[in-house]
Amino acid sequence: MYPFLKGHGTENDFVLLPDPDGTVHGELSAARVRALCDRHAGIGGDGVLRVIRTAAIGEAGAGQDAEWFMDYRNSDGSVSEMCGNGVRVFGRHLAEQGLVDPTTPVPVATRAGVKVLTFAGGAADGEITVDMGIAKVLEETSVSVGERSWPALHVDMGNPHAVAFVDDLGDAGPLLDAPVHDGAVYPAGVNVEFVVRRAPGHVAMRVHERGSGETRSCGTGACAVMVATALADGAARGTAYRVDLPGGTLRITWTADDRILMTGPAVVVAEGSTGL
Repeated sequence: MYPFLKGHGTENDFVLLPDPDGTVHGELSAARVRALCDRHAGIGGDGVLRVIRTAAIGEAGAGQDAEWFMDYRNSDGSVSEMCGNGVRVFGRHLAEQGLVDPTTPVPVATRAGVKVLTFAGGAADGEITVDMGIAKVLEETSVSVGERSWPALHVDMGNPHAVAFVDDLGDAGPLLDAPVHDGAVYPAGVNVEFVVRRAPGHVAMRVHERGSGETRSCGTGACAVMVATALADGAARGTAYRVDLPGGTLRITWTADDRILMTGPAVVVAEGSTGL
């Protein structure tokens, strides 16, 4: 048996595995991740967050100036570079357990580099803003579902995204399978966002996450959507966007110094022990 927690950020949900020194799980297997994330026979989640010290993770944490490393796995067991909702849940756990000081900026190491978290009012229970770093805007591409296809913008948020504007969020269908994409552009797969405009500075989206399927929310996806929308709008830097997802709302700002700031909730809802 070993300990676990369950948390979510705008209903993008995760199993957290405390493993500070890397002695509980060793090389976390894909089979164990799949078992934990199974919504019928396991705990259920869009992914697994292993809570481990950067010094214990090995090569993935090399050169990163942060005590804690978010070892993120998709629900199919594959390793992912980054998870925007996950890093807020990760930070919430650290703050609630007294492992970090929420009155100061909290760095968290990831496979996409260090992300810095700021807790609203310096409180462990408020919203969390994450400096997601610099977005890379790459080439135009396309995605398709069934017989329908749309132009899409390739945005890298430490992980790959294809952002497509649609007339209606239902246009993408049930999203049971991954949308078709250009394998030459995305050889390791891609997160695909479908976006509609609601009002100036306000969009709504659905997302099919690489390795997890359609999820209730995607933090890096919301950031990619904001970047694509701001570029299409010719919006001035510093303009805040509201991004509605099936599981809630995130607020994203592209700063004058080229940083993407994401603000939203995170909550830990349960804890226990399991032998999965």
